[in-house]
Amino acid sequence: MSVLLDFVKFNELSNWSVAHLLQNHFNYNKDFELVKIASFLKRNKTQIIVDDSTTYKRVTIKLYNNGVFLRDTEIGKNIGTKKQFIIKEGQFLLSKIDARNGAFGIATNEVDDAIITADFLAFDINTSKINPDFLVLITTTKKFMQFAQSASSGTTGRQRIDESKFLDTKIPLPSIEIQQQIVENYQAKINLANEQEQKVKDIDKEVEEYLYSELGLEKDNNVKLNNVLNFINFEKLTVWSCKDILENLSINSINFRTYSLNQKPSLFVDIYRGKSPKYEDNSKSIILNQKCNRWNDLELEHSKSVNDEWFEKLDKKFFTIEGDILINSTGDGTIGRATCITKEFEDLIYDSHILLLRVNRNEINPLFLTYFINCDLGQKQIENIKSAVATKQTELGINNLKNLQFIIPDIDTQNGIANNIKEMKNQIKFLNEESEKNKKLALEEFEKEVFHG
Repeated sequence: MSVLLDFVKFNELSNWSVAHLLQNHFNYNKDFELVKIASFLKRNKTQIIVDDSTTYKRVTIKLYNNGVFLRDTEIGKNIGTKKQFIIKEGQFLLSKIDARNGAFGIATNEVDDAIITADFLAFDINTSKINPDFLVLITTTKKFMQFAQSASSGTTGRQRIDESKFLDTKIPLPSIEIQQQIVENYQAKINLANEQEQKVKDIDKEVEEYLYSELGLEKDNNVKLNNVLNFINFEKLTVWSCKDILENLSINSINFRTYSLNQKPSLFVDIYRGKSPKYEDNSKSIILNQKCNRWNDLELEHSKSVNDEWFEKLDKKFFTIEGDILINSTGDGTIGRATCITKEFEDLIYDSHILLLRVNRNEINPLFLTYFINCDLGQKQIENIKSAVATKQTELGINNLKNLQFIIPDIDTQNGIANNIKEMKNQIKFLNEESEKNKKLALEEFEKEVFHG
């Protein structure tokens, strides 16, 4: 049996709680002084008695330092707790219950003069000692959340932060000038990440505009319909629903013909619905579900393991091959997402909430068709099917997929469109990765500067 000893310097001794001291024993930049939180935060207890005829703003503090926001406005007669506290812009707020999960933040102008219950704490900030932006940053770190956890007590799930322990906690605090420089260095990387995210939005918009332009469509391509009588060519009639017929009139290219798979069966080889799986933990075989199927991407980490024997008995024709298109067939927020299968995602099986479309590649570039399905025009058609309450169609399904209208240029045009959009999507992927990298690096460099030196 070994005995471990830990030591705490007397000048770092904030209280006699062993658990609290051990949690707060950390490496920090020795160039910075350790100071108590109480030296720059002072509790503000401006009480207010809620009046029944007055409307009040109420706040919510999001977890993991995601900020303070207006929750709602409510008339006083509907507010049960009459003794509350009023807050001001610029104060530091925390939730006593969720502080251990990073429920901190600075009150914005939006919540100025809002009210809070005793389950929240409001503090005035001594800005001559700490930069509010620096305070926000330091509360974002894992170390600070450890402080909050060690200062909380009570049953699991209802632990409340102990105000005195919290205020007694010491943190490394550089001079106000160094704080400002650290904040500026952090913000530079965040600004770069924000610029990259905006560029992603711009390119996403360019993709839609490019696709519409190449297909001979206007972005807001709405046919002006006669309120009394409208006509449609019999050859374009795919369903008897007036609603669907009128909406399909807007899918009208000035350059190319529009087809459904039902109208031109030569466009596809087959359509398969996925299999109802026989799940089994810790097997070597997996099955895809809707969560795996993103916007032309597969995330295999969401797949489920299935019985190996059941898996081996499946007909191999159902397994994915390069050029197949997987389409989610049900679910709010998931229906209609499509992915074109590449070499790395061959030989996969999928569950019954996913359809596999195998196209005739002499007439259809599968990547082009995937982009069309994922674009606004394709998704609107799928949304119309999902919301068809009168006909109780709650899923895409094989028959509904066959009735979707696709604008089909010649194969060379399809190839050109697909290649250009793929290049734009690669730019989006790169920018998203760089944005996440810069956000992570900004926080890592901040933590290194303050806690390690």
